[in-house]
Amino acid sequence: MKLYYSPGACSLASHIVLAESGADYSIEKADIRAKKTESGADFTAISPRGAVPVLVLDDGEVLTEGVAIMQFVADSVTPGVLPAAGTLARARLQEALNFVSTEVHKTYSPFFRGIEGEAKAAQVALLETRLKLVEERLADGRSYLLGEQFTPADAYLFTVTNWSKGIGHDLSAFPKLEAMRARVAARPAVQAAMKAEGLLK
Repeated sequence: MKLYYSPGACSLASHIVLAESGADYSIEKADIRAKKTESGADFTAISPRGAVPVLVLDDGEVLTEGVAIMQFVADSVTPGVLPAAGTLARARLQEALNFVSTEVHKTYSPFFRGIEGEAKAAQVALLETRLKLVEERLADGRSYLLGEQFTPADAYLFTVTNWSKGIGHDLSAFPKLEAMRARVAARPAVQAAMKAEGLLK
């Protein structure tokens, strides 16, 4: 398998899940603005949307969308690690993944388009409303979003909340989230993925 990524982008979550799985995979950086891969290939020929993550399977099939990639990797490489399809536990995982995707990830997105003033203040308020829900979820002392087991939802939430630093957003109002982020950051697979992307020395 080969993962196309952009350093620190949402593709980091898929990279973390690949590293956690122990899968045999390679990575290649993609410049999502220039639409070129590190080796000089046309990225839109690999993924017409020109967005990361993209996972190219050994048979040439191309899979996009992080939520799909993360579940596919976990299910295919380490069967049984994720809750079984059709169970409430699996629905809870999908619920968490979709919450991070639609409510947290997308709330960060406008900051990268250069909003300022009242628009930025309103977006910060919206982001903090979303993060407060996460803080409340963690209030029962659980280690991760779904309990004591690390899942792709944690990899995804860790990845997108990393962006707070880049936009000058202080996470200290969310101590339980920060503690969970520290647990994720300490995982060897997370450190390996971040080092491979040049995010850690």
